[in-house]
Amino acid sequence: METKLTIRLKKEVIEKAKDYAKNHKTSLSKMVESYLESITEPKKNEIKITPLVESLIGVVHLSDDFYFKEDHNNYLIKKYE
Repeated sequence: METKLTIRLKKEVIEKAKDYAKNHKTSLSKMVESYLESITEPKKNEIKITPLVESLIGVVHLSDDFYFKEDHNNYLIKKYE
């Protein structure tokens, strides 16, 4: 259900927003709605850890001198020589 909302903004802000909306082929109402949805909706990009992955945390113990990037780089060098 849609309902009407009255807000007060600076005239210059409204004009700039209307121009922006026109240039992006949308309405000012849709822009405001999208913005309000974006700040009120829970984050969808949050990574959820599955129970299986959770159970694997801490299983592998690496030595303090283990450098993944360096070791991986050395592996690739040897692989493609």
